[in-house]
Amino acid sequence: MKHINWNEVEEVSMDYKKLVAGGYVCIITNVEDVPKKEYLKIEYDIAKGEFENHFQKLFEAKEFWGGKFIKSYKDGKAQSFFKAFLTALNRSNGGFIYNNDEKALVGKLVGLVLAEEEYIKNDQTIGTRLFVHSIRSIEQINAGEFNIPEIKRIEPQSNTQNPFGGQVLPNEDIPW
Repeated sequence: MKHINWNEVEEVSMDYKKLVAGGYVCIITNVEDVPKKEYLKIEYDIAKGEFENHFQKLFEAKEFWGGKFIKSYKDGKAQSFFKAFLTALNRSNGGFIYNNDEKALVGKLVGLVLAEEEYIKNDQTIGTRLFVHSIRSIEQINAGEFNIPEIKRIEPQSNTQNPFGGQVLPNEDIPW
């Protein structure tokens, strides 16, 4: 390791409450169009309440921006979901009308319902994280007009493979 004078390095500590599943009034902080895949990559932060500026604080401490989701605008059902997103933006921002300029979304408020899901971490243990479950108007969030779903669990997996196809269940007799 190189020699560092640790007396000259400022210590950073981040004392904050962990963001939990729930409904939040959020602000869109950045939007990037991905035309080949037909979706927008949207970054957001908590705009009001106990967790205001949560992701900005996280970024300042850890150089990681955790508030992100994508919104597809592909033909078909995805466009219906995108329209619901635009309706929530319209209701949350005094009649805002989207004109197909994704940069116009930056600075707009929207209600987001965050839910919890399990995932497999790099060390193969199970962790939990939040994801955007649904999009609402800020009026709906403030009125509590949303449901927080149960945690999305990872399906149990078995490493034992059946040579005839499929996985062998833990209590299943192996046919060989």
